[in-house]
Amino acid sequence: MKKLMGITVIALVLFLAACGDSSIEDFSHTDQRGKEISLENLNGTPWLATFVFTNCTTVCPPMTFNMVSIQDELLEQGIEEYKIVAFSVDPGNDKPAVLSDYLDKFNVPDESKWHLLTGYSQDYIAEYAKDNFKSFVKNDPSSNQVVHGTSFYLIDKNGKVAHNYDGYGDVPVEEIVEDLKVLIDN
Repeated sequence: MKKLMGITVIALVLFLAACGDSSIEDFSHTDQRGKEISLENLNGTPWLATFVFTNCTTVCPPMTFNMVSIQDELLEQGIEEYKIVAFSVDPGNDKPAVLSDYLDKFNVPDESKWHLLTGYSQDYIAEYAKDNFKSFVKNDPSSNQVVHGTSFYLIDKNGKVAHNYDGYGDVPVEEIVEDLKVLIDN
C-alpha cells in the first residue's frame, strides 16, 4: 500500500510539473532574517525558487546543497543579479530563526541572495505551490514529513516561471546558469 501511495504521489508530482509555466501570484512572507519579502521586492531581478523544510530527512538537504552549487557557479562566473527563494512547506515549524539555523548548516557563499520564506499556513503553501508552480505539497500522515516536488524554478524579471529543472538528482547546473544569464540580459 505504501509503495502504491508513493508511486501515485510521484506520478502526480510529475504530472503537475509538466502542466506548463505561469506567472507568479503576489505574495508577502517573512524570510530567515525576519524581513518581509514580496513578489514586488523580487520584480526586476530573476530568481531561483524551490520548496524545502528544515526537518526534512530525505530530499531537502541535497536540494539545498545543489542550490549552493548553482550559486558557487554563478559567483565563479561573476553573475550577481539574482535571488534564491525557498518556500518552506512546513511553516508551522520553520520560523525565521529555524530557517536561519538551517541555512547555516550549508556552505552558502553569499547568504544575502537567499530568502527562506515562512509566515503562512500549511494549506496556503499547498495551494500556492499547486497554483503557481504546478507543484505538489502534502503532509505525510504517517510521519512528521511533508511530501513535495523537487524542482528548481527560474523566474524571470517579471515574475513568470521561465524554466523548471530537476533540483534533486541530475541537476543541470550549467544549463541553469546559462538560462539565468539570458534572463539577466533580456
